[in-house]
Amino acid sequence: MAGFGDIVQKAFYLGVGLASYAGEKAGGKLAELRSQVQKLADEMVAKGEMNTEEARRFVEDMMKQAQQPQPASETPDKTPSSEPRRIEILEEDEEPTAKQAPTENVDNLRQQVLELQEELKKLQND
Repeated sequence: MAGFGDIVQKAFYLGVGLASYAGEKAGGKLAELRSQVQKLADEMVAKGEMNTEEARRFVEDMMKQAQQPQPASETPDKTPSSEPRRIEILEEDEEPTAKQAPTENVDNLRQQVLELQEELKKLQND
């Protein structure tokens, strides 16, 4: 059963790697967008269509718009929440219960994590 610990570890590393990769890609796209917007603003300044201060504000406004989250097209009537969606993990024989108080839920999750860590240590020692 030592393979279970390896699977958990690999899954964790995969998640960290995917998050890192997504961050790098997003940063690259923003840098590319900034250079394109800056190039457009420089051209407009060269043609006399705007001055340098207007060009600077134009670039800043465009970058702010690009960084704002886009609303989901699937649910136009829902307003996005600033809080992440909560996920409840149930055991196979467990039934969903009414919402617990946040502190109870946190304590419960901590206890589950401790139990899983102990079980993982036992599996690694076998």
